[in-house]
Amino acid sequence: MSSLSTHVLDTMHGTPAAGMAVTLTGPHGLAAQGVTNEDGRVANLAPADLAPGRYRLSFAVADYFRGRGVALPDPPFLDEVSIDFGIAQSSGAERGGHYHVPLLVSPFSYSTYRGS
Repeated sequence: MSSLSTHVLDTMHGTPAAGMAVTLTGPHGLAAQGVTNEDGRVANLAPADLAPGRYRLSFAVADYFRGRGVALPDPPFLDEVSIDFGIAQSSGAERGGHYHVPLLVSPFSYSTYRGS
């Protein structure tokens, strides 16, 4: 089994993205949802042990930036950012692993990677 964390950084303002809605869906539908804290993290977003499979993290980017007073076009260039990723089956002595999926975002761009 594996664990998961995420961290959202607002690259427009150079701060953690506090107050952004985040949803996690997995092989069996909705797994968890939450809102980022003042550090841009969601405490207890995922169950303690995630089974292997395909997952999606969805971030309410446009709502967040509108809440910060940013004037966005209608429709916004980025409304919701979704990151699809897989958690692989552990093998041998390996006992799962931690998946950290950060999001760096502005109203017109984003990037992600598998963190540690």
